[in-house]
Amino acid sequence: MTPHTSAPGRAPAAATGLLVGGAAGFLLTEAVAVLVSLAVGEPLDVGGGGPVRAVLVAAVLLCALAGALVGLRRAGRPGGPRPEGGR
Repeated sequence: MTPHTSAPGRAPAAATGLLVGGAAGFLLTEAVAVLVSLAVGEPLDVGGGGPVRAVLVAAVLLCALAGALVGLRRAGRPGGPRPEGGR
């Protein structure tokens, strides 16, 4: 196995990233919906489905996927303090 697939703690890190990313995506879509409803004066209508609902669901799923990828990347890094100003 390669070091990237056998590193301990990658699955919990990916799951945590998925949940945090999904929550961030949900908050992002809610914030956009509030801003649009304030600008237009009416709430977004996603009850019947359509493209608006598809865009909102896709945004949450993309944020969740991005969170899982960030979790995987961070789990693969060696621990310990970083030097000042370093990445």
